[in-house]
Amino acid sequence: MAKYPRPACLRIMEVCGTHTMSIARAGLKSLLPEGLKLISGPGCPVCVTCQSYIDQAIELAGGGCRRINKPVLITTYGDMVRVPGRGGSLASARACGAAVEVVYSAMQAVELARRNPDREVIFLGVGFETTAPGAALAIRQARSEGLKNYSVLGAHKLIVPAMLALLEGKKSKIDGFLCPGHVSVIIGYRAYEPVVSRFSTPCVAAGFEAASILAGLVEIVHQVVSNAPRACSVYPPVSPEGNPLALALLDEVFEPADADWRAIGVIPSSGLAIRPKYSAFDTAGRFELDWPQGAELAGCRCGEVICGRCEPADCGMFGGECTPANPHGPCMVSSEGACSAAYKYGLLSRRSGFRSSGGLVDATGRPI
Repeated sequence: MAKYPRPACLRIMEVCGTHTMSIARAGLKSLLPEGLKLISGPGCPVCVTCQSYIDQAIELAGGGCRRINKPVLITTYGDMVRVPGRGGSLASARACGAAVEVVYSAMQAVELARRNPDREVIFLGVGFETTAPGAALAIRQARSEGLKNYSVLGAHKLIVPAMLALLEGKKSKIDGFLCPGHVSVIIGYRAYEPVVSRFSTPCVAAGFEAASILAGLVEIVHQVVSNAPRACSVYPPVSPEGNPLALALLDEVFEPADADWRAIGVIPSSGLAIRPKYSAFDTAGRFELDWPQGAELAGCRCGEVICGRCEPADCGMFGGECTPANPHGPCMVSSEGACSAAYKYGLLSRRSGFRSSGGLVDATGRPI
């Protein structure tokens, strides 16, 4: 294993947005020693979804595809509804009469297709290995029932290729990864071994309680100090190999494919495409969609935030033009978004005089 010098400041990326929110909620950054910095990563599904996908979903909701000869019902997890596109959001489309319904599982979307045969029900397949098995199961169920009015607009992504992409070419300075417990339960902690072997970067899976997060950070620091990076877990439900049933289901319905990530660009084999066997349930292929141009929203730095290149407060819109009530980017919309966490819990820490993501502050919020 290649050795590397101990850095003066350790930068540990919590890959998952749920970790980001848990860290902010518990105020863990205020407890960390100087020289240990936590940065957010590309593990918020909504935040990494490229702009063209958002715009396509809004266009479909508004009846913009002439090849669909039925009224469209868009089904989605709640965070997607308010993500801004170039022409509004799914929420604004719904306010104008579009049929958009929040669901809590892909199987609920199948049930809506079953109950609404006169509508084309499209499920927005956004998420990582945590939610992808549920989407795969729903597709298999729809096929077994012979449903003709259900399909998935796919944007499922794989976390490890994104971690590798951040390290390649030193696009982001990262000394260790705090890996998400729920994804790791599915893929197993050995899935992170390519990151360790190629870049000598520790990868430690942890749960979402403060104690588990701190245990993961201690393990990463220990590995860096001892020059012994490895993939492991401090979260008991995570096994080396993951969940074989879930992985088999993913392999049956999906196949690896290149995927476009917000700010990062196209990462080879980082997405999940629906296999030809199930192509009747692939919205994009079935209706030969013409994808809109995917220009980023002007002034929004969400892409830099999810790559660990800047803090939410570094964005000129943060807390002014961009708030949870009026979000300009997905990181402020999502319940797992770094900007949402920094806004909600950063304000509390500033009022308390604790250290926020920007450093020590007094009771007025000014840096000390």
